[in-house]
Amino acid sequence: MRALVWCNGDPPSDTTLTGLVDGATIFGIDGGADKASQSGYEVSEVLGDLDSISENWDGQTTELANQSSSDLVKSLNLLAQRGFQEIDVVGCDGGSSSHQLGNWAALCEVLAGPSIRLHHKDSITHRIHSEYRELKISKGTQFSVFALTSCSKVQIEGAQWEIHNSELSLSTKGLHNVSQSDTVRIGADGILAVMVDRT
Repeated sequence: MRALVWCNGDPPSDTTLTGLVDGATIFGIDGGADKASQSGYEVSEVLGDLDSISENWDGQTTELANQSSSDLVKSLNLLAQRGFQEIDVVGCDGGSSSHQLGNWAALCEVLAGPSIRLHHKDSITHRIHSEYRELKISKGTQFSVFALTSCSKVQIEGAQWEIHNSELSLSTKGLHNVSQSDTVRIGADGILAVMVDRT
């Protein structure tokens, strides 16, 4: 199962949405539900503390009132518990810089299991959570790898600068790598954010 989560930030472009809507169940996080609906997309459910929705979503809301984490974290954890294996997040750009950092911090708080992708105007952030995955990254495409938690065994294969079972913490060490084939194998024993430039 695949979910498309629409946040209350800058609306995604049509290019960003290409291929994401088909076959996905659309969820709005608070005011993101209004933005998705205004853009012509059918929202199946509104998630969050519901403090910024303006339209009548009677019967389509699930209140997540716990204030110890963000609406994004609460929503992604709920979807992971419901069995969604792939979760694409749009509308996560814009707003304050603290909000932006909070989006990446959210990747540390969400349960292991689902593939989570944050879609930005210029890139896509893939979460790697204690696993090894092959990412489709076209040859010559720039990408960056950031350790969101301290990792002792990071591996990057198929890139200009490879890493084999090396330690990595939050730093610039993984900034600006380049794919040398159409797939790059990336993994770690912790949590990574892999940011792939849009081509």
